[in-house]
Amino acid sequence: MARIAVIGAGMGAMAAAARLAVAGHRVVVYERTETYGGALRRFERDGFRFDTGPGLLPLPAVYRDLFVKTGKEPLEDCVELVQVDPSSRHVFADGTAVSLPNASRAGVVSALEEALGAGTGQRWGDFLVRAREAWDRTRRPLLEEPLWPDWGVLAEREPYPSVPHRRLLRTRRAVTLAEVGTWELRDPRLAALLESHALAYGLDPRVAPASAAVLPYMEHAFGIWYVRGGMRELARAVHERCLARRVEFVFGAEVTGILEKDGRAAGVELADGKVAEADHVVADVDPVRLRGLTGHPLDAQGDVRAETAAARPGRFTVLLALRGAREAGAAHRTVVHAPDRDAELDFLTSPGAGPARPTVTVLRPADPALCPDADHESVVVSATVPTEAGWERESTVDGFADMVVEAAGAALPGLRERIIWREVRTPGHSADETGAGPVPAPALAAGGGRFLHPANTTRLPGLYRVGGWSHPGGGLPHAGMSGALVAGLMVEGPDFRGSQ
Repeated sequence: MARIAVIGAGMGAMAAAARLAVAGHRVVVYERTETYGGALRRFERDGFRFDTGPGLLPLPAVYRDLFVKTGKEPLEDCVELVQVDPSSRHVFADGTAVSLPNASRAGVVSALEEALGAGTGQRWGDFLVRAREAWDRTRRPLLEEPLWPDWGVLAEREPYPSVPHRRLLRTRRAVTLAEVGTWELRDPRLAALLESHALAYGLDPRVAPASAAVLPYMEHAFGIWYVRGGMRELARAVHERCLARRVEFVFGAEVTGILEKDGRAAGVELADGKVAEADHVVADVDPVRLRGLTGHPLDAQGDVRAETAAARPGRFTVLLALRGAREAGAAHRTVVHAPDRDAELDFLTSPGAGPARPTVTVLRPADPALCPDADHESVVVSATVPTEAGWERESTVDGFADMVVEAAGAALPGLRERIIWREVRTPGHSADETGAGPVPAPALAAGGGRFLHPANTTRLPGLYRVGGWSHPGGGLPHAGMSGALVAGLMVEGPDFRGSQ
């Protein structure tokens, strides 16, 4: 039985902790805040409840697998999963709107044809077929296996089978997501639909590789889900599973350093001066902070990516307490697209360009647990923004919040008259709660390796990386997958070839 110290109580860390405890190890989790769940936090006031992190769950199979492998109670016995249908409603810059059925390619094609015109649904359906090919080519090496030592293969080869495009007497193939939208979808609304999946993770579609096509494919193929009572309930269930497996949690315990002995990780140092020895250390922290805990590089590629991760976009969120009941048939999720796509992307990547109205996501769960009574509604409005854009100034925050709420009015007619109060959260709030303001994106193939994440193993023997800032990247499913990969590497050793 090995002693394992886990830094952070995020979803990836807890997924690894539960699996390692089942394998017979003694696991202690050190969390600097007073609660678990990482980005899956909850804000409560006056009987209203809000998810302040991810509001929906793609690929619930990842957490079903976690619960199957760590105990007798399946996931559905611990939380109530609800399939969201329609999966989303989209309001485009020209005022047209479409509701997309959940996990139904034929239904999506039909809805697009009816709302956007003949040929649009067929082009989107053909795109999904190509996206599936990219998914099939990358699923195993990007999600189910540790990052290969020769990861350069993933960096160089574009898995998305682009359609040849004739331009200026030359035949070209799309290499970025934006080119896929322009050359293959050939409708600005379809392109906006495609790019919104990348924007949700702070990815600029103008530079994101065409392989990012797997992001909308995952949602269309496997559906999108909600956890009754709010997504925080998923964190609660995973935490309780850890406790049932005798994982120990120490809250209010900030790790300030990683001990080294005989050239390997040997425990952690805490802010109060205490030292906790361990045979292995698992870190669920962003790469910049992790490098600071060790004081030296952990690997060449990971340290390079650490610099780019620190500059990634974050999330701006407005929590709205509303008077009046949620109308029957309202969509759980509405995406209101930006009126000026280029201005939005310039603001996202170059804050000096000045604020622009962003693409806004409006979440309106039909969940009575989130409201004081049936005559009120809780709504979460969010947008992806630069982490540094003057958010320390109250006037900047208030002005941008007004812009976001105005955009949300396309999903909620009469919104301003219904607002009782609002709570605004900038990337700085995320940094205070989780230690990282930016939003980690899922790992993507191609793009010269710039969209991969550091491997779960490090140059320091006995130190492992887990969570959204390590392979296979950000998002709730990916965090759970990282936990499975770390546990596999630690239990089975370097010959571990991934989940089956």
